[in-house]
Amino acid sequence: MLTDQDRIFTNIYGMADRSLKGAQSRGAWDGTADIIGKGRDWIINEVKASGLRGRGGAGFPTGLKWSFMPKESDGRPSYLVVNADESEPGTCKDREIMRHDPHLFIEGCLIASFAMNANTCYIYIRGEYIREREAMQIAIDEAYDAGLLGKNACGSGWDMDIYLHHGAGAYICGEETALLESLEGRKGMPRLKPPFPANTGLYGAPTTVNNVESIAVVPTILRRGGAWFAGFGRENNAGTKLFAISGHVENPCVVEEAMSIPLQELLEKHCGGVRGGWKNLKTVIPGGSSVRCLPHTICDEAIMDFDWLRGQGSGLGTAAVIVMDQSTDVIKAIWRLSKFYKHESCGQCTPCREGTGWMMRVMDRLVTGDAEVEEIDMLLDVTKQVEGHTICALGDAAAWPIQGLIQHYRDEIEDRIKHKRTGRVSAVAAE
Repeated sequence: MLTDQDRIFTNIYGMADRSLKGAQSRGAWDGTADIIGKGRDWIINEVKASGLRGRGGAGFPTGLKWSFMPKESDGRPSYLVVNADESEPGTCKDREIMRHDPHLFIEGCLIASFAMNANTCYIYIRGEYIREREAMQIAIDEAYDAGLLGKNACGSGWDMDIYLHHGAGAYICGEETALLESLEGRKGMPRLKPPFPANTGLYGAPTTVNNVESIAVVPTILRRGGAWFAGFGRENNAGTKLFAISGHVENPCVVEEAMSIPLQELLEKHCGGVRGGWKNLKTVIPGGSSVRCLPHTICDEAIMDFDWLRGQGSGLGTAAVIVMDQSTDVIKAIWRLSKFYKHESCGQCTPCREGTGWMMRVMDRLVTGDAEVEEIDMLLDVTKQVEGHTICALGDAAAWPIQGLIQHYRDEIEDRIKHKRTGRVSAVAAE
């Protein structure tokens, strides 16, 4: 259980002042120049020691990612790009940071940019986030006026500029290389890797793309020490984490908790439990819409961290916990996600461009029970042909929810088809 004094995001609900003065009263911008004065190697080593893994979904070790950046410039500039394109259905944690604690995030941008030898940082913010963009821009302006950004930022001797770039509301631009393409003014389409962004990224220069939360926790980690952060959660799953819990709970919320917290404890402690009680739980999608759902039987012992959920064939992703109770038409819920991925595919890779539409059309028939039983295995086969055969992970994201549905709820799909045959529509069938 995380105590209040161990929380990094102390204004996540916006109850206190989000201005520079308010942020400083909560400990932001405290000794930033001293942290920068300790040098790049010290910062990167502390971040490595903290065990921080990327909070945007993939869970790659953050300190290791930073260390891929070139130590000496070959004449090209280096860039930090922060991915604030929070477009995964169910995910709403980064917007709370940008709305209510923007200075913690901006300070993280400065320190991370210095650690990577980057004088410029771009924050790519989701097209639909209008108010968040306004709050961020006000905070950036305040930081410039106070001498915390720009020339000799914070009096540290390091020059650093931050630019806020508003996307146009495309899910695909949450993929790091598609984000870079969009930032350069082209259509948001993923790039082939290699070359990786750390070598050839934005404008052909070394670039690191990080998630908002990954950057925002850095100042506190460096002030309190990597070992402090590593003290939360299980080994290799360290730190605190923002969980965005939605769906059939009494009180949906965004909450900061220690990693590796049991799912049942998370829901009962912070959300008032599942609507109708724990026994009424049907399924949970533990990490945003792109991971496989977990049935009630697995949820009983579920632990919310990267490795445990991966072991169950699912994933922590962005820790967007979508809870569904027994009243849910789970087939229709997954159909809705397949419709989303079909709509958001950029169309560059044939398996994804054709496969997402194909999967959605079969799901259309499964929802109403108008399919053949044999089509269930055919659909599963198509998900396997899409998964792992695309440039970016959108193909996987479209395939995994359907694979989870078939793995755990095949009997429901078959029952609906049989009921339709006999003229009796299932009680839970979609209208």
